[in-house]
Amino acid sequence: MKNILVLCTGNSCRSQLAEGYLRYFAGNRANIYSAGIETHGVNPKAIQVMAEDGIDISKHTSNNVNEYLHIPFDMVITVCDNANEACPYFPGNVQRFHYNFPDPAKATGTPEEIMNEFRRVRDMIKTYARDFVQEHLK
Repeated sequence: MKNILVLCTGNSCRSQLAEGYLRYFAGNRANIYSAGIETHGVNPKAIQVMAEDGIDISKHTSNNVNEYLHIPFDMVITVCDNANEACPYFPGNVQRFHYNFPDPAKATGTPEEIMNEFRRVRDMIKTYARDFVQEHLK
């Protein structure tokens, strides 16, 4: 079984969304983890937009990447440029993947406009996660 880490800056939004969808699409084909270069707590709006799509991430925790350095990862996915630049070295034959998703936590506007940005990024990550699993976890 593959070990996959999703890495972001604060492990609050993008990496949490990706962890939820990768777990959903991968099923029992992979162990999915998410972490941040820092920890900012799981964003309540991320929990809300995932619940709208039928995925419960309310029990997820915000973890620092250093907590996982002992795990032999097969793949590391960075979901923001900051995490890609600050990603620690993982020993072994680790495949690295990168996609710079917009940060929905930085959205401004009315509450509905902010939630719409969370939904837009959620949908981008959902597509990425589905395609990733289809391509890399055959």
